[in-house]
Amino acid sequence: MKFGYARVSTKTQNIDTQIKKLEQAGCDRIFSEKVSGANDSRKELDRLIDMLREGDTICVTSLDRLGRRMIKLTELITDFKEKGIHFEALDNKIDTSSPMGMLMFNMCAAFAEMERELLKERIQAGIETAREKGRKGGRPRALTPEKIERIQKLRKTGEFTAKQIYEMVGVKKSVYYNRFPASEDA
Repeated sequence: MKFGYARVSTKTQNIDTQIKKLEQAGCDRIFSEKVSGANDSRKELDRLIDMLREGDTICVTSLDRLGRRMIKLTELITDFKEKGIHFEALDNKIDTSSPMGMLMFNMCAAFAEMERELLKERIQAGIETAREKGRKGGRPRALTPEKIERIQKLRKTGEFTAKQIYEMVGVKKSVYYNRFPASEDA
């Protein structure tokens, strides 16, 4: 059997293109998930690996969909080879059933890890540049001092329900109740 595996790192990324390519490549069954490639624990990949039998093929659109760390990729491919399972990466033209395919795999795995490390360096450089400019990063505070003051004034009037207040001020219900528990509204 030929199994496909599709993965994206974030909920905002679209997995449909990968699935379409895997279908076109003749995959009998496709497993997909939204999880970081740096994460070694991936539920759908683990389910797929448990189903693989000698002679099966696992297919991905690109090697980095299987993982970004060379040691983990090498470990997976070695395990596949020992069990008689073939591996294909469509975009990278990798097919581990041949010596040339194994050479391509090793080269691409090294590049995938290098790309991951370069990305981490660029992110860190961006964070440091932002800090130098006085920015701290992270999410903006949901409850600014101005919003807290406005909420307190509206609550003191006794004219509005908690729902009306948090909607008027523009904060989420959970944010409001974390700062102003329901027992205080009675």
